[in-house]
Amino acid sequence: MAVKTKKIKSAGRFGAGYGKVKSKLIEVESKQRKKQICPFCKGTAKRKAKGIWECKKCKKTFAGAVYYLQ
Repeated sequence: MAVKTKKIKSAGRFGAGYGKVKSKLIEVESKQRKKQICPFCKGTAKRKAKGIWECKKCKKTFAGAVYYLQ
C-alpha cells in the first residue's frame, strides 16, 4: 500500500525537499488562482497566457502582470 502523505497546498506534488521553492510557489499560485478584477469594468478577468488577460464580462483582452493583476 502507498503511504499517505500530507499535502502542502498545491506544492504537495513535489514531495519531500524543495523547502524554499515550495513556499515561494505556494505564494504565487495562491494569488494566481484568486479571482482577478478587470481594470475596465470590474468584472472577472482570466489569464489566457503569460501577461495576457481576458475579461469574462466585457470581453476585452489586455496585458498585465504575468501571474496576477494588481
